This record gives sequence, C-alpha cells and structure tokens, in this order.
Amino acid sequence: MGRLTGLDTAFLSLETRARPMHLGAVAVFRGPVSLDRLRALLVERAARLPGLRVDGGWFPSWWPATDFDPAAHVHTYEALGQHTFEAYTAGWLATPLDLTRPPWDVHIVTGLPGDRFAVLVKLHHSLADGAGAVALAGALVDGGVPPTRAAAPQSYGLGETAAMAGAVARAVRRPPVPAMLTSGGTARRVAFVRLDLADVRQIRRQHGGTTNDVALAVLAGGLREWLRSRGAPVDGRTPRALIPVNTRARGGAGGNQLSGYLCDLPVGLADPVARLRAVRAAMEANKAAGPARGGGTLAILANALPSPVHRLAGPLTGFGAPLLFDTVVTTVPLPAVPLTVDGAPLTEIYPFGPLAPGHALGVAISPYRDAVHIGLQTDRDAVPDIDVLANAISKSCVTLHELAQ
Repeated sequence: MGRLTGLDTAFLSLETRARPMHLGAVAVFRGPVSLDRLRALLVERAARLPGLRVDGGWFPSWWPATDFDPAAHVHTYEALGQHTFEAYTAGWLATPLDLTRPPWDVHIVTGLPGDRFAVLVKLHHSLADGAGAVALAGALVDGGVPPTRAAAPQSYGLGETAAMAGAVARAVRRPPVPAMLTSGGTARRVAFVRLDLADVRQIRRQHGGTTNDVALAVLAGGLREWLRSRGAPVDGRTPRALIPVNTRARGGAGGNQLSGYLCDLPVGLADPVARLRAVRAAMEANKAAGPARGGGTLAILANALPSPVHRLAGPLTGFGAPLLFDTVVTTVPLPAVPLTVDGAPLTEIYPFGPLAPGHALGVAISPYRDAVHIGLQTDRDAVPDIDVLANAISKSCVTLHELAQ
C-alpha cells in the first residue's frame, strides 16, 4: 500500500487506449517444455508479484486486491512460427492492462522455431520503471535475478528544480523528422534485432565509447538507411532521443526513479565512425553534466509536481513529447549470469517501452550475455515497414564492425 509519487501518477495519467503506458519484455528460452508444468510453475511464482490495484482519483494509491488470483494473470498461446509470434507480441503490446486489478500479466508462447518458447511479461509503468520491472519479473526465473548496480539517491531543492524547468523549456524545438511522427493509431508492429556483443566490443576497442554509445550509433545508421528507403531527406537530420537514466538506489522503494538525457542521433552524417564519435561526445557531455541537468530531466520535474496536476493536465501535456524528442531509447541491463525457467536457458531478451503520444517508434535495448538485444515497437499505420528498419539496424552494425577490423 502507498500513495503514488508524482512520476508514478504521471504515467498513470498518460494512459489512453491508443497509448497504453506499460512496459514489456519478451524472454526467449531454448529447450522442450511441458506447457501444463510451465504454466503451473509460473502461476506459483506469479503469486510473488504485487497483488495490488491502483485506486484512482486525484491522489491515487496502491491497495491490496482482495480478489487477487495469480492464475488469472498467466495466459498461454501456441504460435505457428516466427511470423505469428511477432504478430501476437504486437497485439499483446497494443492491449492496455486492466487497471481495475493488479496491472501486470504473463503470457507463455510455444510453437517457436528451433525448439524454443517465450515468456512475455507486461506491467504498468506506474508500478515500476525498467530496473524495477527487472526486479519484479525476476521472481519468475529459477533462483530470481541478482540485483544490479544502483545509483545513490538524490533530492532536489527549489532552485535546482527551477533550473531543470528552464533547461526543458530551452530544449523545445520543431520536430525535425516527420516520418517518426504519428496521429495515434492503436495497432502495433514489433521487430527483434540481435547484435553480436563480440562485434560491439570490437567496435568499442577500435573507436571507444560504451556499449550504449555503439548501440545508439548503430541505431542512427539504421534510421538513416530506413529514411532513405522512403525517399525522405537525411542530410542534416538529427532526430532526438530521450535516454532514460536510472536513479534507483540499491534496495530502494518501488515505483519510478528516473531522470533522462537528450541525445541528437547524427542521422545526417554519412560516415559510420563519425556518427559514433558524435554520439559518444553527446553522451559524455550528458554524463559530465549529470542526470539533474539538461532538457531530459522531465521525470524529475514530473516527480516534483503533486498528483492532482498530473490527473488534470497529464492527457494534454503528453502530446508535447514530439516538441522535445522524436523517440525514447531505453536500456534495460540484465546481470551477466545464466538465467533459466524450469531449467531452460534464457537465450534472448527483448524489452519494450510505451510509445509516447505522437511518436511512431520506440526502441529498447537489453545487453545480455553474448548479445545486445533491441526491441522495436512502431505504430503500424505510420511504420508498416518495420522490417526494413530492423534490417537497416543490423546492417549498420555490420558496417561499423567492418571498419573496426
């Protein structure tokens, strides 16, 4: 039980049928599976997830759901290959959670090629951020998920908050990439992109930067080729990404504890190495300033506002997102240890975040073991060619890796 923070309430208030505000993850496991046994196991473990429902109103709070039944939150589906699996995932992501009961669900999908199955986990953003979602969903895997490193908790004074507000106001600009905007359709498409971590590390050794820097540069290259395939101009284009930053302290409370950086993606640069250098410089400048400065501090500002403000203005203020950024690129790290469900090893993990109002594309990244996994989610009407974008991102990594030899 407990009252939602300002930021938690903001995510709750942004919820619409066209823009559900939940997080998702597609975890793929290798090995034969007994569906009945697996469902029984996950129902047993799902009982550890929060049996809370949100009591709305001007000051929303979490309360125990007296009719909480874990079995009602675990579903099964048999796919007929990879294509139907992706279509099912897209529909699952597009479907809002029922906020009259605990806002999370688990889907088991069998029938994947290569003797694989998937566990899909979805929870509302008002319940947790990406790091918190990993901690919650970790209850479903064998032995749980070890805690990741955490930042030190911070508080901000009135002067600091005013400075953040000024930085956000100065960051407002006209959206530069019309192809990444949408009028708000409800249908979705998804794509899964897997980058070899060995290739990413080779790029880092040759050209510097972090794994996330390389992923952002690869994304910029993919966006460049995707826009060109549409006949859209690319020279001078710099779509802007909001990069959420985890400010959660180890062992801290649930809910959302976030800030963010704004990073211009150098789509207009033809040279892949130059793109990486531009991303690296931008992210180093962000980190030097810290998560409490700059136009990406929206989450901190949202947390400083009382819940009634979000309940009143949230549905309207959300549509200002394209004035600040063109897409959200979130990274959800996992501990580099083998994870299993009923003994079956986790081989792929693709995270997904909500599509902000007005945005046609959302990107989420999860490095795990030998790969960097990228989950792409688009408004189906605005980006029906998501496969072209996914292939362009893969080729962008190959090109950058070839230049690192």
